[in-house]
Amino acid sequence: MATLEGFRVRNFGVLKDVTLGRLWDRRREEALTPMTAVIGKNGVGKSALFDAFGFLADALKFNNVEEACDARGRGGFDKMRTQGATDPIEFDVYYREHGNARPITYQVAIAVDEYGRPYVLQERFRQRRKGQKRGQPFSFLMLYNGSGVAWKGEQLGDQIDEDPEHLNLFDLLESIKAKESAETEAIELSDPRKLGIATLGALKQHPRISAFRRFIEGWYLSYFTPDAARSLPLAGSQEHLNIHGDNLGNVVQFMEREHKQRFHAILKKIANKIPGIDKIDIKETEDNRLLLRFNEKGFKDPFYAQQMSDGTLKVFAYLLLLEDPTPPPFICIEEPENGLYHKLLETLADEFREHATGHKGGSQVFITTHQPYFVNALEPKEVWILEKGKDGFSQIRRASEDPLVNDLVEEGLPLGGLWYSDYLDPR
Repeated sequence: MATLEGFRVRNFGVLKDVTLGRLWDRRREEALTPMTAVIGKNGVGKSALFDAFGFLADALKFNNVEEACDARGRGGFDKMRTQGATDPIEFDVYYREHGNARPITYQVAIAVDEYGRPYVLQERFRQRRKGQKRGQPFSFLMLYNGSGVAWKGEQLGDQIDEDPEHLNLFDLLESIKAKESAETEAIELSDPRKLGIATLGALKQHPRISAFRRFIEGWYLSYFTPDAARSLPLAGSQEHLNIHGDNLGNVVQFMEREHKQRFHAILKKIANKIPGIDKIDIKETEDNRLLLRFNEKGFKDPFYAQQMSDGTLKVFAYLLLLEDPTPPPFICIEEPENGLYHKLLETLADEFREHATGHKGGSQVFITTHQPYFVNALEPKEVWILEKGKDGFSQIRRASEDPLVNDLVEEGLPLGGLWYSDYLDPR
């Protein structure tokens, strides 16, 4: 399964320039772990970081960066861009298709035209050649203002000076276009607001771009709300839980029909992990919908999902998500602790890690949190500390960068407790 090894965002709200994990030009950085958590005080940029992933996913979903700028209450490009900045909003995504594959970097910059409308200024795909450890990666897609080239092979890439100190992307494209080759394909997008990866990723001639598009399309960003999960959707099965959770009943129906034996084992497993719940089962209605029933300890009659607490529904939805037979490659959840009993948080963190690090090809999990009880279950290398710098913009560091923190955790002190006691604050 594809994995995200590094992520950089620039000029996105308080995230003027923030990098997590490894990028191709920062080889000394360690890659992101299967389970990653970002912690920090209120207002340091955790929600902005979550939304940076969400914006990329929306831009691909809508295939229109202007629509993505207006979606989910973002308020348009001007409100998204860092205050006082004039440069584009930029994202770098560094990932591998599988464990032994060569890493790929996707870079995209979004600017505004003379009418104030956002558009894709440039896109670039780069990949290390086989056996390459140093030097410039090979670019196999380069677009500037919706115009550029894609490579069908790698021969031409060896002949091009890709050092950004010598050529900007526009001049580099012009030099490449001047050299006709069977290895290149001219690209001209009809709308500068569209992403090249959305268009080219639909073509079998570009398998690496297609794989990356599927990777981003597969991201699951949770905007789960318990009230949505309590709704009674129309009958019909759906394979995956959606971002709001309002198709919970449809997923239950799919699991019951397609994975009946496994599903009932899952219900039993989940019931054992939710405090106060003795049993979870289902009841079919006359119109062929399936309703979840929760038997609480001490009560004879069951409660339906519409009567259950926010916390119980949230835990059930998260655990059901982790049991998806074909899980998403990347799960991103903002503050999963909201509405949950604090002693349940370490269990939930353990469940996320077990899923992410398991041998069955689970999802990579990314969490933002401000709950020390959740952090208690994590290791220093899994935790990133987001804080405000003296300039008012966000900066980030890994907890494992502090030798004292590593030593204290080795001695048995929980990481969340160290955070609560200010040991993770900058010295």
